[in-house]
Amino acid sequence: MARVVRNSKFRHVFGQAAKKQDCYENIRITKSAWDSTFCSVNPKFLAIITESAGGGAFLVLPLDKIGRIDRDVPLVTGHKAAVLDIAWCPHNDNVIASGSEDCTVKVWQIPDGGLTSSNLTQAAVDLVAHQRRVGQVLWHPSALNVLLSAGGDMKIFIWNVGKATILSTIDCHPEVILSVSWNYNGSRIVTSCKDKIFRIINPRNGHVIKSAMGHQGAKPARAIYLRDGRIFSTGFSRMSERQYALWDGDLGNALTMEELDSSNGILFPFYDEDTGLIFLCGKGDSTIRYFEYTSEAPYIHYINTYSSSDPQRGMGVMPKRGMNIATCEIARFYKLLNNGLCEVISFTVPRKSELFQEDLYPDTTAEEHAITADEWIDGKDANPRLVSVRDLNSGSKSQSNTSSGGLGAINGNQKQEVVFGKSSSNQKTSPNSTQNSSPQKSANGGSGGLQQGQHVDNEFIEKLVEEMRRVKIIVKGHERRIKTLEERLSQYEAPVDDLDD
Repeated sequence: MARVVRNSKFRHVFGQAAKKQDCYENIRITKSAWDSTFCSVNPKFLAIITESAGGGAFLVLPLDKIGRIDRDVPLVTGHKAAVLDIAWCPHNDNVIASGSEDCTVKVWQIPDGGLTSSNLTQAAVDLVAHQRRVGQVLWHPSALNVLLSAGGDMKIFIWNVGKATILSTIDCHPEVILSVSWNYNGSRIVTSCKDKIFRIINPRNGHVIKSAMGHQGAKPARAIYLRDGRIFSTGFSRMSERQYALWDGDLGNALTMEELDSSNGILFPFYDEDTGLIFLCGKGDSTIRYFEYTSEAPYIHYINTYSSSDPQRGMGVMPKRGMNIATCEIARFYKLLNNGLCEVISFTVPRKSELFQEDLYPDTTAEEHAITADEWIDGKDANPRLVSVRDLNSGSKSQSNTSSGGLGAINGNQKQEVVFGKSSSNQKTSPNSTQNSSPQKSANGGSGGLQQGQHVDNEFIEKLVEEMRRVKIIVKGHERRIKTLEERLSQYEAPVDDLDD
């Protein structure tokens, strides 16, 4: 009997590595044995954890700075020990969080052009609470300034980054936490632990809603939430064979569990919530397997495997906002090699038409936040705001989406909230978005034109305030730099009075 081939628009997806001159060379990639991807990427920047003597550092490069990287390129060097994990903020492409062996979490503001002259040593926010190394940092998908950190002290802290305060503490794990994942609206997290148990936890109060035995093997397992609330995991069997599994939302019996091979590298799952594709990248592997998830049995459908000759040391994946829709690109990976190369791998769907392919690009997560940290801790949940991929690539972005975002100044000893998010006043969103941005009609039944005019004025004022804040930050930076240069010049008794103009 002839086998029926399942109909899928992703059946012919293929991966292709960019030419070497279009990749990033000469990077001192970290030699840490920690199980991390060591790489994070967004539509503006590529960040890679690097080897650094006497402390921890990571490299931040603008995406267009391809080719050979200088040995003395500026780094982010504020940590006193090795950096273990980094994560770009989903609500501001200029903000990145890092966790380190020095037991701290730091949040950094990266200027638009990247680091150009000197190392960045001063973090925008320091978060200190862990007693042992911080192995994972993870931003909330829809709430502004909410950051999760997991440490070797078996604790998880949920932070309000803007106020540098702890929103909640989760202390229910008897052994090291191996992975953490938010669900789609950020109301639950799922964790995997060295005790082989998966736990579904309410992140606001730390209450364990459900726990169950995961993979039987002793090697590390990882679990992630899928968009519909189910849980996908990778791990090992008792015979040390690598497997993946799909679980229902309450961690009952596995809906499916398949063995892949007998390699010993940990499998990192990367999930595309827009298309349902799952990519499995094994540490030390030279392959990337990819599957399609559907809600009906058999759930996980194998598509193909991308193979190369070089094993991967780490991996980063580009958000959908950074895809090249002209070539029908649906995923882009940044693969770290042991020889210091960061290779760019693009996965595309072969299509002859040059028109926008709506079936490949449903509305994706926008850069704007849906709720604030205070609203989230008070019990409000919201799905991430959505934006049209066509609009993003046609240049119809809002002003807030192209600005560098606002970083509130802290004057003197007065503690003021740091604002990392984007203004979302006129961003086009999907009908499925939880925010209602349509102007209300006037109370007397008019067309609401007066209110619309007021809205535009307020928007203009907000832009002016944001611009003023950014200029102040730049000026203060220049003032600090001038003071430093003056101090250095004074050692040589060099005249500086003629430089005032």
